[in-house]
Amino acid sequence: MAKRPHSSDSVESSFAEVVGLIEQARQRAYQAVNSELVGLYWRIGEYISAKLAAAVWGEGVVDSLAQHLARTMPGQRGFTRRNLFRMRQFFEAYSTADKDVTALLTQLPWTHNLIILTQSKRPEERDFYLRLAVQEKWTSRELERQYSLGTFERAVLSPAKVSAALTQMHGAAAGAAFKDAYSVEFLNLQAGHTEADLHSGLLGQLRTFLIELGRDFCFVGSEFPVQVGGRDFALDLLFFHRGLNCLVAIELKVDRFEPEHLGKLNFYLEALDRDVRKPHENPAIGVLLCASKDSEVVEYALSRSLSPALVAQYQTQLPDKQMLAAKLHEFYALNAPGPDIASGSPAGQPLPRKKAPSHDRQSNFHRKIHSGKPVSSPLARG
Repeated sequence: MAKRPHSSDSVESSFAEVVGLIEQARQRAYQAVNSELVGLYWRIGEYISAKLAAAVWGEGVVDSLAQHLARTMPGQRGFTRRNLFRMRQFFEAYSTADKDVTALLTQLPWTHNLIILTQSKRPEERDFYLRLAVQEKWTSRELERQYSLGTFERAVLSPAKVSAALTQMHGAAAGAAFKDAYSVEFLNLQAGHTEADLHSGLLGQLRTFLIELGRDFCFVGSEFPVQVGGRDFALDLLFFHRGLNCLVAIELKVDRFEPEHLGKLNFYLEALDRDVRKPHENPAIGVLLCASKDSEVVEYALSRSLSPALVAQYQTQLPDKQMLAAKLHEFYALNAPGPDIASGSPAGQPLPRKKAPSHDRQSNFHRKIHSGKPVSSPLARG
């Protein structure tokens, strides 16, 4: 009996499955090697830390160890004096951390761990970037960019401002999925740019913009057609958020936020929910991405909004890191514990404040950090 010929499509599909098996095995092998390597550096750091702490070794002995390793294991790289002390620093930085934090360390390459170790100034900042780096699967270059953007500082100082409807619908995940400001410095927009410039720039750099939005965002369409009552409308950008299981409509404004902008956004959300949303999906969320905004105006505008929406700002230049650091220092000073009445010793001298910060700002931030829900990011895996 003659064999039935296979179509070229079915053969190609079979080949693709084999390629997929190879790629999966390769990825598992890489993860296993990386986990063992980071674990090795941890154990070496622990050993050196114990010897130095007990005064059994002086720092000169670490120099001798580096030289000994170079002689006896010439093919092994990465065990210089500097790296050995980095391993010690690595162990000591996380030796008292929670297990859910240390479990993340082996999920990142050593290069990522070094970036986080050397550029973070506080334990909670390390935790923040660890969780985000694992969740978003950042490259080392993108991780460096997030430090340049002051992502941690901005998350603490300016949490996303969302409507009550959005909070009721998704709880803490709503604030974790969005940012108060998105950096689009990669567009190199000039002063006086138009909405068309911003729109076309985002489409031209869509992959970078998706990284800035977050890993759970998927692009659906640009100038997405919406038809209501015989009239045609076009929504600037439409995405889908896998974690929240809903469409996300983004309207662009190259000027200051005005309360009336919400009316048009609400109209689009209603149209999406009635005519586009699938039965198993949650109601659509709207984002107004503006050149600037007044936080108090935004708060007033969103307080009575019945739609799941938020107002965010796009930034065309990298932030001033020194200014962010100063503001963060002031934030921690304002939210520092009060004087220790029992001992009579003050816990610190907070700076004078003009206006009290949001009642839930710091507690909300720490709750997200330690619950595995990084600020401005979907739930972290790990």
